[in-house]
Amino acid sequence: MPAPTTSPASAEATSARPGRGGWPAVIAVMLGIFSIVTTEILPIGLLTPIGESFGISDGTAGLMMTLPGIIAAVAAPTVTVTTGRVDRRRMLCALILVLALANFLAALAPAYWLMMVSRVLVGLVIGAFWSIGAGLASRLVPEAQTGRATAVIFSAVPLGSVLGVPAGTLLGQLAGWHAVFVVMGVLTLAVLAALVVTVPPLPAQHVTQLAVLRSLLGTPRVRVGVTATFLIVTAHFGTYTYVTPFLAEVTQAGPRTITLFLLAYGAAGVLGNFLAGAWARRAPRATFATAAGLLATATLLLPALGTGEPGALALLLLWGIAYGAVPVCSQTWFVTAAPHAPEAASVLFTASFQATISLGALAGGMVVDAASTTAVMTVGAVAAALAALTVMPAGRRPPSV
Repeated sequence: MPAPTTSPASAEATSARPGRGGWPAVIAVMLGIFSIVTTEILPIGLLTPIGESFGISDGTAGLMMTLPGIIAAVAAPTVTVTTGRVDRRRMLCALILVLALANFLAALAPAYWLMMVSRVLVGLVIGAFWSIGAGLASRLVPEAQTGRATAVIFSAVPLGSVLGVPAGTLLGQLAGWHAVFVVMGVLTLAVLAALVVTVPPLPAQHVTQLAVLRSLLGTPRVRVGVTATFLIVTAHFGTYTYVTPFLAEVTQAGPRTITLFLLAYGAAGVLGNFLAGAWARRAPRATFATAAGLLATATLLLPALGTGEPGALALLLLWGIAYGAVPVCSQTWFVTAAPHAPEAASVLFTASFQATISLGALAGGMVVDAASTTAVMTVGAVAAALAALTVMPAGRRPPSV
């Protein structure tokens, strides 16, 4: 039997459920995740100027990307458990305020160590906000609209890549990287105002405790979700981290073409996100398996068909649609696997996702250093194919699986 997931206090909160915030609240939560995702990956476009400012190598500057993921994986269960009885609206607002402070701290940092302090704060916000906010759709809109609302919330992930990073990179070129973090700080304060105005009080319904997390990890369906998430996120970040050098070396694409290709990839990711939002709750296994299978196909064929620009673009569009569906599929899998503990399910989703981001990039780098960018695409395809087999409906699996 699963461990109890609620205390008398949480049961009382459940009976006193507040009114729904509706779509304005959904948009506000989406903007919160957009600001988090953009802040998290901004250093990708600003790595060299930041490194030059502090007199450090690109490799050392790259820690700005690695550290938040590690901190987020730890913060997801830690912060969520320790604040389990706090109104979730207050938590979202407090975390967004911390994110604004982190951005302003980065903008003013006179030394790299202080920049890294700001990135620790970013990691803390990533882990806690995702764990709390990712599963809130069902509390903000009617049940029939939950799938669409979840897709809107998760559209922040590809939008951060499509809009946030290119805009931040351009602003950095025009006004310097310090100005980018100032603008992000101001934007985050605007998101805080939107959360305050639109999100209703959300007293904790199911107090997340460590015993609950341990109980969920003992559930076969949750373990399948963890395994599939580990495989598909490793496959993606182990390959996508090195897609720019692949396009430069194998496709022989120039910098402008690569930028346009990556923008097209991001736009395809938005499409994949909404397609998954429409299908994931009705057919979670099939949707997740399809996304993983398409990602495996794109990365496997890229070394062969990506030697020319048309083939590379077509496969990047397929890849974008596939990975755009992954966060929605993974989150939906965890929540439907533990409907009695939705926030605990979001904690497991966030922790497994964030921890694997760093691991995937590291593993991909080892393959690239030992072999080539072509080899890493093939290895990623194998991992994605294993993810597809992990979640594939039983009747469609090969006899040996």
